[in-house]
Amino acid sequence: MAEKRDYYEVLGLQKGASAEEIKKAYRKLAKENHPDLHPGDKACEERFKEINEAYEILSDDDKRAKYDQYGHAAFDPNAGFGAGGFGGFGDFGDLGDIFSSFFGGGFGGGTRSNPNAPRRGDNLRASVNISFEEAAFGCKKEVNVGRVEKCADCKGTGCAPGTTPEICPDCKGTGTVRTTQRTPFGMAQSMGPCQKCRGTGKIIHQPCKTCRGMGSVRRQHKISVNIPAGIDDGQAISLHGQGNEGVNGGPAGDLLVGVIVRPHARFEREGNSVLLMQDITYAQATLGAEIEVPTLDGSVKLTIPEGTQPGATFRMRGKGIPYLRGSGRGDQFVTVNIRVPKNLTGSQKELLRQFAASMGELDGAAASGGIFGRKKK
Repeated sequence: MAEKRDYYEVLGLQKGASAEEIKKAYRKLAKENHPDLHPGDKACEERFKEINEAYEILSDDDKRAKYDQYGHAAFDPNAGFGAGGFGGFGDFGDLGDIFSSFFGGGFGGGTRSNPNAPRRGDNLRASVNISFEEAAFGCKKEVNVGRVEKCADCKGTGCAPGTTPEICPDCKGTGTVRTTQRTPFGMAQSMGPCQKCRGTGKIIHQPCKTCRGMGSVRRQHKISVNIPAGIDDGQAISLHGQGNEGVNGGPAGDLLVGVIVRPHARFEREGNSVLLMQDITYAQATLGAEIEVPTLDGSVKLTIPEGTQPGATFRMRGKGIPYLRGSGRGDQFVTVNIRVPKNLTGSQKELLRQFAASMGELDGAAASGGIFGRKKK
């Protein structure tokens, strides 16, 4: 299997690039390698996937920090960092607990948080990759999430069925013990985790075979996510209670789903507006015409007035992105680019010279602004 390239190298960036630089590089490369522009090109399709994968990691602050420290190993389940890239360092407890371990209770009375008190589960993060149209009109997607849940066999006790844990005799179920040490300044007391029960306050003599006494297991789930119409790249959806299950009866955490919107082959987005560059011919710009332009709703007729100049922009009301919060939609703005004809035949060139002569344009007019630079006196 080929070794993965550095994600910064994939996007053509240096380590330490800003979020805006990452987003700009992603949009440029994704558009250049969009499969719609290169049908049947497998190499281009692989580059497009690689670009999306790099952006998924580097656009998320947490994932980027892990990648900067550990590289690709941060997201390798076989690298020993845990599912999902460092999924749980545990609860460090209250600030008072930290000080009490050194100063014997000078902060907060020297008591440690009850190890058997309810604690909220950790939040989880996931990402979903959607198309420009799916972001505009909304869609439903599924994400795979490895979630910590209560063991069904032991009901979260960690004990084998039919058995119960013993209250630790050393700490009396508190999970902490007070120790006294002689120092040059006299006797000093400190609080620390109970070694006998490892700070849990209880001892399991017959652990559950399914969870090995942990009381919880990690299971993979497919979770359905409703993507609202009008969502933009980089925004996130919070699914309440879909994170890791709480401890000792505490509430579950949330699932935060980051949204990555793939660039469109033709459209650009600016807020709730859709931007489009459209080529027209010199004759259409000069004489006026009715042309068809693509929109999110399909092809729509647009009237090009007589004498349209290069760079002119036309507004198509209600053809943009739906508002995420509220009703209605933004507009689509069409900027025209006039194509200059190439490889004219002799007769076509002669007709153009006759036209130039009728407009009072001379053959040497290039020095004063080009063929169309000199106006008729």
